[in-house]
Amino acid sequence: MVIKQIQLANFRNYEKQNLMLEKGINIFYGDNAQGKTNLLEAIFVCAIGKSFRTNKEREMINFQHKEASLDVSFEKRDREGTIGLELGEKKRFLLNGIPLKKTSQVLGNIYVVLFTPDDIAILKEGPAGRRRFLDIMISQLRPSYMRFLSEYNKTMIQRNHYLKQIKTENKPVDMLDIWDEKLTQLGNKIYEYRLEFVKKISDKLDKIHHTITDNREDISISYVSVFDKKTDFKEKLKECRNMDMIRGYTSVGIHKDDFKVEINGKPISSYGSQGQHRTAILSLKIAELELIYDEVGEYPILLLDDFMSELDVQRRMNLLQNMKNNQVIITCTDYAFFEDMNANFFEVNKGKITKRTK
Repeated sequence: MVIKQIQLANFRNYEKQNLMLEKGINIFYGDNAQGKTNLLEAIFVCAIGKSFRTNKEREMINFQHKEASLDVSFEKRDREGTIGLELGEKKRFLLNGIPLKKTSQVLGNIYVVLFTPDDIAILKEGPAGRRRFLDIMISQLRPSYMRFLSEYNKTMIQRNHYLKQIKTENKPVDMLDIWDEKLTQLGNKIYEYRLEFVKKISDKLDKIHHTITDNREDISISYVSVFDKKTDFKEKLKECRNMDMIRGYTSVGIHKDDFKVEINGKPISSYGSQGQHRTAILSLKIAELELIYDEVGEYPILLLDDFMSELDVQRRMNLLQNMKNNQVIITCTDYAFFEDMNANFFEVNKGKITKRTK
């Protein structure tokens, strides 16, 4: 699939921009704070339904204005379309000009894989980033997953609120059964999705990593969850009730889940070098690309936000060798590495994009 056109109005530092994109590699270069990442954010929002940079929608509106809009036109093998977003007092997504009732309906129209410098930390920091990696990947391919996840989070918030009421207002403890039942049902569905996709990633990951490391390293990925075939999640919730009532929040559940990556049998989070972390996340992202292709029959848009600066020459080449079939959108401050490539170059300066003529 390809993105054909992007139109921005009062989005971040873009007051008005109409951009036509080409197939293949598109390089957006310029100094820092000129608007390069803002462009990737616009694409990501129209693919996933939310920003990868902020939860505050007001931050995406140009500070001199109260409203913003963007339209991303795409072409797939079976259809064309446009995802639009209107930001103001309310947020509204549109598909081909028709308002969508739910944000989840955005999913499955535009497929993307995003690389940012922050991704290097996914494997060595806390589990939240790793869960987010899974959630974004799965929700694109199984839009119902995001609905289950949203319902789970809402139910957990309600349970947490009731836990506090038990402590402060002496509410009956057995009423927790209502939320425990719903959390168990939703948690089971989310667990099954995550387990399925970690297995699919695992099937690809080791082969990709062998290629990148010239067969010097073995890599494995495994899903870590309190919920498994041997454990009844509902029973776990009951076991932790007393502690939950003291703490005022739900201490077990799929919101605590994680995945573990090992290099040559050792946890990368504890024993991996900086280079191994970079190579491992590179392998994960390439596996994600291949998985999306297997699921939908076409490659996603690859978004690289100044990611090349985090890779040495060999890792850059390994990545480029896996981008031959994708439309790729790259941001960078120094485009010298790409000069000899067959690519389209765009200069970004103070919220204005100009295509460079050859």
